Amino acid sequence: MNYYELTLKLSAFDTWHDICVAYLAELDYESFVEEKPSLKAYIQESLYDGGALQALLKQLAAQDAGILGYNLTFLPQQNWNATWEAQFEPVLISEQLRIVAPFHELQPFSGIEIKILPKMSFGTGHHQTTHLICEQMLQMDFQAKKVLDMGAGTGVLAILAEHLGARSITAIEIEAWSAENILENVALNGSQRIEAIHGGAEAIVDDDFDIILANINKNVLLAQLPKYGAALSAEGLLLLSGFFVTDVAHLQAAAAEVGFEPNGVFERENWAVLLFKKRK
Repeated sequence: MNYYELTLKLSAFDTWHDICVAYLAELDYESFVEEKPSLKAYIQESLYDGGALQALLKQLAAQDAGILGYNLTFLPQQNWNATWEAQFEPVLISEQLRIVAPFHELQPFSGIEIKILPKMSFGTGHHQTTHLICEQMLQMDFQAKKVLDMGAGTGVLAILAEHLGARSITAIEIEAWSAENILENVALNGSQRIEAIHGGAEAIVDDDFDIILANINKNVLLAQLPKYGAALSAEGLLLLSGFFVTDVAHLQAAAAEVGFEPNGVFERENWAVLLFKKRK
């Protein structure tokens, strides 16, 4: 799959980079790299809307965001993969989890180690949301639990759930190439209890999950919350991420409407994770 790389040069980077990320996320830009004073944002070719981008740039100019210039670069799949692999560094989370690529040569590790083929799929632990949700998973009880991983990306959360004792994990991913990447990573890690499914919320057919993990984006989460409520067993846990701290109140209100009660809010560099429990 091809991508576009948008580079925004900001005169007041510290003030505006998070705001720009929030706006771009609403336009389906799905990954961001900070190279002060520039912000790089990535979007799938099929989702790119030049008119929407121009409208956003005009809006930011009207708000005096201080955009000194921008550049749009087309990234063919082969080039994107090569760039991603070149930038993939090992990720250490809470001294308990290490996420690495097969080509890394590292010292032995006493905690959980997950190997990820760093292709186009997002979810390697580098992004704040993946890091946050992994931290919270390490503190939760997954023993003998039935788990759903929505928007599974690389499958890293599903693989971690198996390491933590889950008895079965359903990993659903809407992008076909990403679903294929899950299968590769499942095989690479010798996982035995993960079923990877290509699809969206319509692919959720069970209603007795103990834990649902969803690291996507605010709009998708809001749309799918009723489906999560129907798929969780009573007092089941829902762990959400992929949004900013400023979105927390909106998501909490929407979750309350479909039977969830708040059970924790966690933050990392303006990104958030929400933990909910389904009411009886």
